[in-house]
Amino acid sequence: MLFNSLEFLLFLPTVYILYWFVFKKNLRVQNILIIAASYLFYGWWDWRFLILIFFSTVLDFYVGQQIFKNLNTKKKARYWLWISVACNVGLLGFFKYYNFFVDSFIGMFSSMGYTIKSVWTLRIILPVGISFYTFQTMSYSFDIYYKKLEPTRNFVSFAAFVSFFPQLVAGPIERASNLLSQINSKRIFEYEQARSGIKLILWGFFKKLVIADSLAPIVDDIFANYASYPASTLILGVSLFSFQVYGDFSGYTDIAIGTAKLFGIELMSNFKFPNFARNIAEYWQRWHVSLSTWFRHYLYIPMGGSRVSKLKSIRNIIVIFLVSGLWHGANWTFVFWGGVHALLYIPVFLMGRNRIYADNVIAEKTWYPTITEILQVLLTFALVTFSRIFFRSPSLSDAFDYINHIANDFSYGAYVHPMGYRMFDFYVLLAIFTLYEYVIRKDERNPFKFRSPIVRFFLYTLVVLSILLFYDDGVNRSFIYFQF
Repeated sequence: MLFNSLEFLLFLPTVYILYWFVFKKNLRVQNILIIAASYLFYGWWDWRFLILIFFSTVLDFYVGQQIFKNLNTKKKARYWLWISVACNVGLLGFFKYYNFFVDSFIGMFSSMGYTIKSVWTLRIILPVGISFYTFQTMSYSFDIYYKKLEPTRNFVSFAAFVSFFPQLVAGPIERASNLLSQINSKRIFEYEQARSGIKLILWGFFKKLVIADSLAPIVDDIFANYASYPASTLILGVSLFSFQVYGDFSGYTDIAIGTAKLFGIELMSNFKFPNFARNIAEYWQRWHVSLSTWFRHYLYIPMGGSRVSKLKSIRNIIVIFLVSGLWHGANWTFVFWGGVHALLYIPVFLMGRNRIYADNVIAEKTWYPTITEILQVLLTFALVTFSRIFFRSPSLSDAFDYINHIANDFSYGAYVHPMGYRMFDFYVLLAIFTLYEYVIRKDERNPFKFRSPIVRFFLYTLVVLSILLFYDDGVNRSFIYFQF
C-alpha cells in the first residue's frame, strides 16, 4: 500500500480510530492491531511477501533468546548470531542478488572466451522493503550479542517492532533499543505529538507529490534520451534527479515519522537537510542517517573503524561504501556509485575533517552563510550530483555514455518539458523550496516552526493547495527507495 494512495487515506484513520478509541486501554491488543494493520499494509502488494517477514520475525525472536542464553559461552553465542546473519543475508541475497551474481558470473567467463550455455536463472519478485526489515531484525541480534540489549520474551511486541507499518518498507531502520522499548511501553495520547505528526505528514506529502513527482517526468525523459540532448540538458537532468530523490525519500521518511507520532511512537531522524552539507562526510551524517548508523555500528566499528592504522581505516571506508552501494541494488552501477563516494570521502578523512560539522549546521549562529560555506555547499552538491549519474543510469555503459556526452558535447540548448509545461515554473519552485528548507534547517522535525499563526495558516493553506493541485491518482508514483 502506497502512502500516496487513496487506500492509505482510508486505512490510516481507520487504524487510528481503533487504536485510540477502541483498544486504548489494552497495550497487548494495541500491539496486535499494529501487527494486523502492518501485515495488511505490507500484504497489499503481494500476500506472499508476508511469509518472508514472518519467517524473519520468528527466526530473530528465537535466535535473540539463544544468544542471550549463551552469552557466557562466546562461541555458542557467536554460532547463534551467525545463524541470524546467514539466514537474513541469505534471504536478501537470494531475492535481491541471485540473478545479479549469476549474470556477473556469466559475464566474467564470457570475457575470458568461455560460453556458458545452461544457466539457472529465476523469475524472482523482489519483496518490497526486504533490505530494510532484514537489517532491522539483524540489529536486534547484534545488540543482544554485544550486550547492549536484553531480548524480549513478548512475541507480539517483537512482531510489532519488525512489522511496524509506517517505517516497514523504507525506514528509518530502527534499533530495538528505540522502537521495541516504546512498543513494550504503554502509550498515552498527546495532542502536541499528534499535531506534530500531522505537520510532518503534510510536509512529507508536499515533498513527494509536489517536488519529487513533478520532477520525475523531466528526469525520466532526459535519462531515457540522453544521447539526443546537449550537455546543458544532461546537467539539468541529473541536478533535478538530486532534488527528486531527496524529495521522494525524505518525503517518505517525514510521512513515516509523522504517522508513527500519531500512534505515540517516536522514530529516529533519517534526513537532516543534506543539501546544505559542507563536505561529503557531513552529507553522510545528514543523508539516510539510519543506514549510515547501521553500517557504522555493525560493520565499520567491528572492522576496527578509525582506531586502526590509516591504511586499514581507508580499507574499512572503502568496504563500507561498496557494501552500501550493493545494498541499494543488484547492479554494478550502485557498487560504482558507492566507490565514487569512498574516493570522495577518503581525502576528507585523511585531512581530519570528517567530524568537524557533526554538531552544527550551515550559518549556525547567523542568518547568512559565509562565502566559504556557500562554495563548500555548492561543491558538495555538485560532487554528490555527479555520483548520481551512476545511481540513476540503468547500466555502467549508460552512465559513462551520459558523462561522455557532457564532456564531448558541452553545448547549451533550452530544455522543453515533455508535457509542454513551462520549465521556468519548476526552477522557481525549487528555488523557493531550497530557500524554505534553509530557513528551517535547524529543526527537521518541525517544518512549520513559526510564531505567527497568520504565517502558519498561510503556509498550511499553500502546502495543501499545492498537494491537491499536483496529486494525480492516475499516476500514483511509487517511492524510489521501495526498489531497495
